[in-house]
Order: sequence, then C-alpha cells, then structure tokens
Amino acid sequence: MRKKTAFILFLITLLAILAAFSIYDERQAKHPGDKKVVAFGDSLTYGFGDEKGSGYIDTLDKKLNEQNKEDFDFTNESIYGLESSGILKQFSDITVSSKLDDADYFILFIGTNDLLNSNGGNLENPNQEEIDKGKEVYLQNLKAIINILKERNEDAPILLLGLYNPYPDSDQLETILDDWNKDIIKVIQKEEQIMYIPTNDLFKGKEKKSYFSDSLHLNDKGYKLIADRILEKYDFN
Repeated sequence: MRKKTAFILFLITLLAILAAFSIYDERQAKHPGDKKVVAFGDSLTYGFGDEKGSGYIDTLDKKLNEQNKEDFDFTNESIYGLESSGILKQFSDITVSSKLDDADYFILFIGTNDLLNSNGGNLENPNQEEIDKGKEVYLQNLKAIINILKERNEDAPILLLGLYNPYPDSDQLETILDDWNKDIIKVIQKEEQIMYIPTNDLFKGKEKKSYFSDSLHLNDKGYKLIADRILEKYDFN
C-alpha cells in the first residue's frame, strides 16, 4: 500500500515537473529573451533632477515595455560628473565591459562635463580657446568609445545623443553648442551603426523653469522630451 502511494506521489511530481517545463518552453518561444539596452553617460543619463523617476532612461524603459511585445531590459551605467574619458575607464572594468558583447542597443549621451570643465567648471564667460582645446580631447575620446563599442559588438545600434544648451537665451553658448554638435556629427557621418539624435532644439523657445530642475539638469518634464525624441527618431522594433 505504501509502495503504491509512493508511486502515485512520484507520478504526480513528475507530471508537475513536465507541465512546468512545458509552460517554460512556451514562454520562451513567445519571449526568446529580453532586448538588452546598455546606457552610458553622466548625470543627464543618470536622471539627476527627476524627482519622479530616473530620467529619460526610466521613461524609455516604461514606454518600450508597454508598447512592444518584446521585453526591454535597461542597464544604466551612467555616473554623475562623468567626462568622456571616464567612459573609457569604465570599459576597463570587467563588470561593465562584460555587458558590451550581449547588448542589443547602446545609448551614449556624453560631453556636457567635457564642455563645462574645459571652461573651468561652469558656462559663465566662455573662454573659446580653452573650450576648443576641450572639444579636441572630447572628440578623440568619442572616437575611441565608438571604436570599442563597435569592436565588441558589431550588431548593436549605437544611439548617440547630441548636446543641448542649458542656457538657450545665450547666443554665445548656442554658437558653441552648435559647433560641438556639428563636429560630433562629422565623427559619425559615415557610421551606419550609429544613429545621431539631436536634443538642443527641444528647449528652444520654452520657459526654462518648466523643464529644468536647476541651471543644467532637467526635471521629469524635460527628460520626457528626451525620451520622446529618441522614440521619434529610432524604431526599436
């Protein structure tokens, strides 16, 4: 009697395991795997200033997973205060570099701190000579970053965001930002793997306090403009 009971319990357990595997296989067939998005940048990609979330990355995550049948898995490797040289240092960290091979998409938004620090840490009284020196170093680093991403993963599109002017009423800064963005475009103009996404026009003609949390960083409303622009310019399907 005990043997018969044990045998019946064994059959029930076996059937339960087989059923679980069947459900798992079915789910795998429908969802073969998350699309992995790895983002690199500074505080703007980190989402500093957004009290409701984590900036444009958080908004992208929510919108893509609501709109698409496939799941999108975001990894945000951005660091507050990072310059372009900092991303190159990140690539030497195995915990970061190990994610490059498996990524399906890269997002790259870097350069604001390169510009700021080339002018002494602020954008007041721009020193054109020093800013030009900073731009030269930045462009060299940008080329190196792109080359590493392409070498490690030749299939993943790279979404490169252009820089925006946090003082849109300043004609001098507007000229500087336009110059930096034009040179960024020159770096990638023959790169089929890279999609350039402009951001500077998003804040022109708008009341700054409605979209910024401080003099530089965006608020929830401002970051949503960035997220919407990415979805407008690039189809993740």
